[in-house]
Amino acid sequence: MLAADNVSFEISQGEIFALIGPNGAGKTTTIRMISTLLTPTAGDAIVAGRSIVKEPAKVRECITYLPDEAGAYKTMTGIKYLRFMAGLFISDLDELNKCVDRAKEICGLGDRLNDKIGSYSRGMIRKLLLSRAVMTKPKLAILDEPTSGLDVLNAIEIRKTIKKLAQEDGISFLLSSHNMLEIEFVSDRVGIISNGHLMVTGRTDELKERYGAANLEEVFERVVIENEIH
Repeated sequence: MLAADNVSFEISQGEIFALIGPNGAGKTTTIRMISTLLTPTAGDAIVAGRSIVKEPAKVRECITYLPDEAGAYKTMTGIKYLRFMAGLFISDLDELNKCVDRAKEICGLGDRLNDKIGSYSRGMIRKLLLSRAVMTKPKLAILDEPTSGLDVLNAIEIRKTIKKLAQEDGISFLLSSHNMLEIEFVSDRVGIISNGHLMVTGRTDELKERYGAANLEEVFERVVIENEIH
């Protein structure tokens, strides 16, 4: 069985699209192919007009990928980390400073940016990483479990930041999460993948109506069980 077989969806500018499914369903494989970390054995994906197969380097210029297990250099201060990461992509000093200022505003860590990252909480690190990921205003931001392991208040802040970046800056987001409450709150549309196949896509309210479900968890359960039966 293929890890991801004939998975097809579109994400509009400024849209938050969530890809959800059971463990081993093909979410991570799909995300890693779109982020050019894996090369598909067949098919293609077009990101901002660029092919992940033919032009992976060009795709990498207009996307960002923040995996669940991402970390930061603990011996660096937050501000030095942001400047270091910005310098990997930007040579112009004025533009670099603008990106760092933008990241400072997004993460909201204030004076704590002068402290070493090793002293940060998990929530603070995640805010720093998210701000690093979007400070260059990518066309597509790919986030895997963006609030995994965070307390409720930090998770809410991250979700609000994602929605604000989509609405105000037009950044498109591809999210993967096991938190159905999070997906229901933050996403514009949802795709449910099971056994390597994208089973259904739609807005949460549409899917709940279609499956006669009270919430996204019930939709998820019915779609996955239905796929297993067939």
